[in-house]
Amino acid sequence: MDPTTLWIVTLGIALVVVLVVAALLIWIARAAERIDAHAQAVWGAGTAIATNTVQIWQLQKTNETATEILRTAQDIATVAMSMDDRLARLPEALGRGGTG
Repeated sequence: MDPTTLWIVTLGIALVVVLVVAALLIWIARAAERIDAHAQAVWGAGTAIATNTVQIWQLQKTNETATEILRTAQDIATVAMSMDDRLARLPEALGRGGTG
């Protein structure tokens, strides 16, 4: 093989290698773009889930507060009923017999 033929074969092989490398780089770049698109979709879904989770946590706190309010209201009702009973017995205790 003469030097010119060897040089042309070497350039041909180098060209094929460069083309294969370029094709692989393009393929990798497209795969990276697809991965990025999927990652953005996952990020959006995760953000939506986080937003909904915050609402659920707030509902839990609302339920706890409502339970505390109910207990306090029940205590107030118990005290009010006790006061009503005492007021109803007051005339009798004062010796008026409850007829006024």
